[in-house]
Formats: sequence, C-alpha cells, structure tokens
Amino acid sequence: MKELVEVIAKALVDNPDEVVVTEKENGRNLTIELHVAPSDMGKVIGKQGRIAKAIRAVVKAAALGEKKQVDVEII
Repeated sequence: MKELVEVIAKALVDNPDEVVVTEKENGRNLTIELHVAPSDMGKVIGKQGRIAKAIRAVVKAAALGEKKQVDVEII
C-alpha cells in the first residue's frame, strides 16, 4: 500500500523528492500518512478534495484483497 500511494503522489507533485509515505499498522487497521511539500498540497488534494478522494478510493480497493481497513492521511 505504501508503494502505491508513493507512486501516485510522486506523479502528481512538482517536487517528488519531498514525498514521504509512512505506514502505521494497528491490528486490521492501517494508516498511511502522506507528507508533501507545502507548495504541492493543492495538487495532492485537488479542487474540493477530488484527487484526495480518488487516492483513498484506489487504496481502499487495493486493500480489499488483504482484508484490511486503510486510511490515507495527507499531512
């Protein structure tokens, strides 16, 4: 999951070197934190949060096979 979020985020931003993705696992729950440069926040979130929602939907769909609940936090 971490690699999936990292690939998507690096394709969206102007500064791909500043993309940092961390995972925190707590039983069946998995939290993925996405850190980007402040100037790239708008590109990752998108208008009205559409890109952020799309990233979360793709990750949740990928997590169905692993039977885990995944949350993506953009920090």
